[in-house]
Amino acid sequence: MKTRAAVATAPQTDLEIRDVELDAPRADELQVRIVASGVCHTDAIVRDQWYPVPLPSVLGHEGAGIVEAVGSDVQGFKAGDKVVLGPAYCGRCEQCLAGHPMFCVNFYDRNFGGGRADGSKSFSDGSGEISSHFFGQSSFAEHTNVVASGAVKVPDDAPLDLLGPLGCGIMTGSGAVLNVLQPQPGSSVAVFGTGAVGMAGMLAAKAAGATTIIMVDIVPERLEFAKELGATHTVNSKETDPVEAIKEITGGGVEYALDTTGVPPVFAQMTKSLATRGHGALVGAAKLGTEAPFDIGTLLLSGIKISMVVEGDAVPQEFIPRLIALHAAGTFPFDRLTKSYAFEDINQAFADSANGTTLKPIIVF
Repeated sequence: MKTRAAVATAPQTDLEIRDVELDAPRADELQVRIVASGVCHTDAIVRDQWYPVPLPSVLGHEGAGIVEAVGSDVQGFKAGDKVVLGPAYCGRCEQCLAGHPMFCVNFYDRNFGGGRADGSKSFSDGSGEISSHFFGQSSFAEHTNVVASGAVKVPDDAPLDLLGPLGCGIMTGSGAVLNVLQPQPGSSVAVFGTGAVGMAGMLAAKAAGATTIIMVDIVPERLEFAKELGATHTVNSKETDPVEAIKEITGGGVEYALDTTGVPPVFAQMTKSLATRGHGALVGAAKLGTEAPFDIGTLLLSGIKISMVVEGDAVPQEFIPRLIALHAAGTFPFDRLTKSYAFEDINQAFADSANGTTLKPIIVF
């Protein structure tokens, strides 16, 4: 079928909206009409080739839409179902079978390989093939073929124009807190970075019952907004040493901490801000090969634990419905992080995300 897609062609270059040809879904796929798709930092860094996904490519990995066709081997879905799309995973490796599909041993190939496992691609135009199946979905297209195992069926009344970011950015921040850090009620949590992932982590910490929630950033407006959403303390790390500030606020260190920036000096600050036997997590993406300072001499005696977390270590079919339920109950207002853009304005959405004007852009088709 013919459809339209936003195609990444080169680093630091605007996406091109093109008429493209979409092939038929394979036996293990769904063909989905995309209603909306979030714009994530990962889309930008892949466009810019931090990760070597073959270009030209249709990116997008926070899609939500309506099933239009179902592959012959797919069970549990029918045309007309509303779905939120998560990452692809094999479902057969030891990590998938252990309930950690976001650490699938085939995760990189299935999500960043530029096509199906057999090398075929869903999209083409007069110039040739275009990379597809980004995070199993390539949701910057009006129609796309997705890996069925990554799709999550949602209720018929679900607001698809809002829910796409639950498939990555919002799931990443909230999942790192709820699934990995698991703060206890009454505990202390520090979050480094007040982008959409950091704010989602903060909202999750509040929902979990943490009573000291410290947000760290260098943008005063973002810090003020974090207070509106429930942060108990904010630290401007351009003006104040965040490690000293956190230790003063908590009386010696924070029990749980989350680094959403992927910036090496910030990661170091996060490790040093932890209390004895504290637990810190990193979700911020950095260029491959990036190294961060880690004071193993001083920190050995602290007993801290550091986790590297992908996609919130979530099982999307279980976790996304939980987030939807929390949002419906009013305890996880992630909608306050979002702003909608028309498909034709997708490059403005990328720009607004990069300069911080918008925390979580959502492209509405």
